[in-house]
Amino acid sequence: MSLPEHGLVLGKFYPPHAGHHHLIRTARAGCERLTVLVSHADVETIPLAARVAWIREAHPDVRVVGTVDNVHMDLHDEAIWQAHVDIFKAAVPERIDALFTSESYGPELARRLGAAHVEVDLDRARFPVSGTKIRADPAGNWHYLEGPVRAGLALRVVALGAESSGTTTIAEALAAAYAARGGAWADTRCVPEYGRTFSEEKLRALQAVRPGAAWSDVRFEMPFDTADFPVIAARQNELEEAAARLGGPVLFCDTDAFATAIWHERYLGGRNPALDPLADALHHHLYLLTDHDGVPFDDDGLRDGEHLRPWMTARFEQELRRTGRRYVKLRGSREHRLEQAVRAVDALVAAGWNLADPLPEYR
Repeated sequence: MSLPEHGLVLGKFYPPHAGHHHLIRTARAGCERLTVLVSHADVETIPLAARVAWIREAHPDVRVVGTVDNVHMDLHDEAIWQAHVDIFKAAVPERIDALFTSESYGPELARRLGAAHVEVDLDRARFPVSGTKIRADPAGNWHYLEGPVRAGLALRVVALGAESSGTTTIAEALAAAYAARGGAWADTRCVPEYGRTFSEEKLRALQAVRPGAAWSDVRFEMPFDTADFPVIAARQNELEEAAARLGGPVLFCDTDAFATAIWHERYLGGRNPALDPLADALHHHLYLLTDHDGVPFDDDGLRDGEHLRPWMTARFEQELRRTGRRYVKLRGSREHRLEQAVRAVDALVAAGWNLADPLPEYR
């Protein structure tokens, strides 16, 4: 028996979850080609473009299109039914041979679209989750989210600061503390600082030519070039995005592309405009600025700027304020800094994701 030529799956996908992905994969196996229609209302706080991108990434073998539908649902109102059907047909004008749904209204919608209806897990027995549950408690339902959605919803926290001020220490300690909470938090990750890896590679490259060379020699014989910093920032963004797809509700980052722009100033004495779009490419919800005061300088073989620490701390704080980024300045002992940071992150989580309710449905 031949498969239907063109299948359709439609929904809000607000946000996409395991039940949606099961529906899409079942539909894709049940037709020759599949279109997924993402319907967005202006009251919803996850942008349409984001949801379309998430589904495209998770399902590269289907066509995904988006449409704006600001009509509420009323299964007893003929005019509202027609308004929705008109919107769907405008977004997907081709003939639809099969409509795949997990909804009670699926058969009627299929009839109005001139398609056969295929029911998939109507009772949600395989994946007992809904968009409503996820919006109410993203962290509690994190295991129902696939990589692209995790990356889109993760609360991102960045530790930044001057040399030897404890940024790596606080980022790693936070990741360990939240992972220890278990559940969805067990996947909590810390994104390492790529700039340090880049510096280690420069030192090794010089030592391959001149064994025994130190970091101070790199500064003179293989100095940083302004073109190095966009490379560092772009790779930092890539590492962060990869970790966010695998991690928990909060992602901790040991620096970011925004901080890389300040490091450019530190090494080369000015701004590099090419860093600005990289610094703004990813959204970070909270910055933790580690104060250098009271932290002994530890020369680990890649540091030489103890005298610049006050200037760097001030520059980080100045830029955080200028750009309107939310931040907390961590002071005191290591234990006190961790306590401050946990309080700040817990407050961020408690404030939630602020996902607005969709338009009401009348049944």
